[in-house]
Amino acid sequence: MPPAGWPPLIGLAGPNAAGKGEVARYLQENGYAYHSLSDVVREEALRRGLTTGRGDLVQTGNDLRRREGPGALVIRLAPRLVPPAVVDSIRNPGEVEALRRLPGFFLLAVDAPSEIRFRRTRERGRQGDATTLEEFRRSEQRENSARGDELRIAATLRLADGVVMNDATLATLRQRVDGVLVRAAPAADPPAP
Repeated sequence: MPPAGWPPLIGLAGPNAAGKGEVARYLQENGYAYHSLSDVVREEALRRGLTTGRGDLVQTGNDLRRREGPGALVIRLAPRLVPPAVVDSIRNPGEVEALRRLPGFFLLAVDAPSEIRFRRTRERGRQGDATTLEEFRRSEQRENSARGDELRIAATLRLADGVVMNDATLATLRQRVDGVLVRAAPAADPPAP
């Protein structure tokens, strides 16, 4: 079971390699079931015969939002959500809007300086990741479209209920998550009248 007062449904948003996966693992260790909007996109990409490389996933996610609305990924995932749960990879304000319709939702943004995040992507070695810092930054600019049905990571982060900076150790990150979620308790679990 999660610590007392933590929100029953936590969403994670942040730029590439900010540490959302580490935060998700920590929440899982504290009793949260894990779900990812990226998994919804991967399922659809594979159904369409595409790869699971970053380019095909971005294109597939944008197409789903364009065809089915900005909250399409959340709508597909919602039947699987049983609190306490964490939803990873929120990248569009429409997804936040759809999740806010669910009781007890709290959006946690995870961020880190671009140089640190680029180093992490190089260490991960995932297919489709940028190979230079300049390419990494250009890719991030493309992921902050003004179109409502595309990736809008910066706009999504501005909707966060709490923010943690992941620029130190894993222990520090966990302490920062604890601090934000403890402060979230009154908003996520209002006292009875």
